[in-house]
Amino acid sequence: MLPDDPLANVLHIDLTGKAYWMEKRQDLFEACIGGAGVAIRLLNEECPAGCDALGRENPIILAIGPLTGLFPLASKTVAMFKSPHTGNLGESHCGGRSATAIRMAGCGAIVIKGASHFPIYLAIHDGKVYFRDASSLWGMESSFTVGRIIRENEPGAGIRTIMRIGRGGEQLVSYACVTAESYRHFGRLGLGAVFGSKKLKGVVISGRRSLPVSNKKEYRHLYEEVYRKAVESLVMRKYHDLGTAENVLVLNSMGGLPTRNLQEARFEEAAGISGEAFAEQFLGRRLACSHCPVACIHIAALREPYEDESYFYKTSMISYDYEPIYALGSMLGISDARGFLKLMDEVEKLGIDAISTGVILAWATEAMKRGIVSASEASGVKLNWGDHHGYMDAARLIVEQPNEFYRALARGVEYASSTYGGEDYALALGANEMPGYHTGPAAHAGVLIGARHSHLDNAGYSIDQKDTGARRPGAEELARNLLEEERWRQILSSLVVCFFARGIYGPETVSKALRLAGLDLATEDLRRIGKDIHRDKCRFKTREGFSLRELRIPRRILETETPLGQCSESAMREVLEHAERIIEKEEAEAH
Repeated sequence: MLPDDPLANVLHIDLTGKAYWMEKRQDLFEACIGGAGVAIRLLNEECPAGCDALGRENPIILAIGPLTGLFPLASKTVAMFKSPHTGNLGESHCGGRSATAIRMAGCGAIVIKGASHFPIYLAIHDGKVYFRDASSLWGMESSFTVGRIIRENEPGAGIRTIMRIGRGGEQLVSYACVTAESYRHFGRLGLGAVFGSKKLKGVVISGRRSLPVSNKKEYRHLYEEVYRKAVESLVMRKYHDLGTAENVLVLNSMGGLPTRNLQEARFEEAAGISGEAFAEQFLGRRLACSHCPVACIHIAALREPYEDESYFYKTSMISYDYEPIYALGSMLGISDARGFLKLMDEVEKLGIDAISTGVILAWATEAMKRGIVSASEASGVKLNWGDHHGYMDAARLIVEQPNEFYRALARGVEYASSTYGGEDYALALGANEMPGYHTGPAAHAGVLIGARHSHLDNAGYSIDQKDTGARRPGAEELARNLLEEERWRQILSSLVVCFFARGIYGPETVSKALRLAGLDLATEDLRRIGKDIHRDKCRFKTREGFSLRELRIPRRILETETPLGQCSESAMREVLEHAERIIEKEEAEAH
């Protein structure tokens, strides 16, 4: 690594003792690059086997990469922790200003341990840590209000990141998220609940640094090349123009858009919540993460009159993209864009993951219609397809948890269905609620195999969409393809490059960029490191009791036809078995 590079600094924070210290870990960053690679090593070091995910021993790891602040689209922060939602690996990625703020503050990773006895938030400015009393912020209804108050009381305007939890995190909802810069999130797997268990309301980070490069002339040339590809790419233009919401009509026309708890895969009123509809009727502005020229964050402006007032309107700015539209839209039969935006706004204020919330409410709706959950158990809330009012009430009750039913929903659809029944239509894969792609077997197998059980682990849905029927991959080939893609994504998430830019950051470009940042790694080195990082994740999951062969495959996924026909459980199991054999064989060879 280059001299004077702050990336190798690991900031340790003890919430119990209100202490902090900086540790130099150059060896760690040289071996694991940064981001996901560094985070999983630190998680294995700091997280005791079998610890309580909501106990003080569970660490929060935040890590960035060597391209952060130097190259476009290297804008993500990786968080790792033991997930209270699945009981094994918790990994979530967030954009906004989080990554650049961490690097400018003088470190490449932050390890937060212990738990405070009273609510606090951390203020990290130029490597110094301040423990602020957050008692007055604890219990506030809206995470947006919390962000505004912290902004008014901390320095670093324009260069800082402000991470905070809402009531969902305080109430330990297992899929509570952490919000950053109002419109970005550590969304999946419950980081917000881990914050809440530590009485950690938020973290604000700022700093000012100059970053070294090995050759300024080569750096300017490569920077211009990456920037030009980003702004001229047709794929990146899609993300700028309509954003991922463009996928709504595309997937609907294919028959791959999950609808009403995946009872169907086409939504007859999809046009009402399409990317085109939002752009024409509601688009208020576009935003970009720090050091990104694309601006894929689409913000809707929802204008509503105040009650009992004439000519006075409230305008709410609400972020939207494909996954929330699927989960809080088509999955709940909501076709009214205004209704969707109101529900989305409520979920954002509560600070709970939109994907998990939508899938859980869809299961609860079907369970109620089938009679396994009564109106009294739902506290009088009637859940009906398309009724955003009922879903808003239910979302609030999930956070408030007034009875056993809502306490079960607050632990996810896997737990709720194991308690009340209805497992066949409880859409969780690896105990994490399914993403919005019912495109074929590769989509679901990819999520099951994936270390995070997320649609971004290996993008199996893209394999489905390339399937012409001429020659479909066999089970072993599919398993290898999914694992190969996931292992390359370990490199991208160690660089903390946005996955939308994966077509720009190929192996050769990555190798050149790393050399300028002080890491001399050939493309074959990158492949090896990607495999090592994936192996480290699998080791952690296995240590915490995870097994591929024990995964539940919801029957609903097999019953509802995909664009490639119906999925076969036996075929999917065969893919999982091959993936397990490959991982076990490589683990044995590594020893």
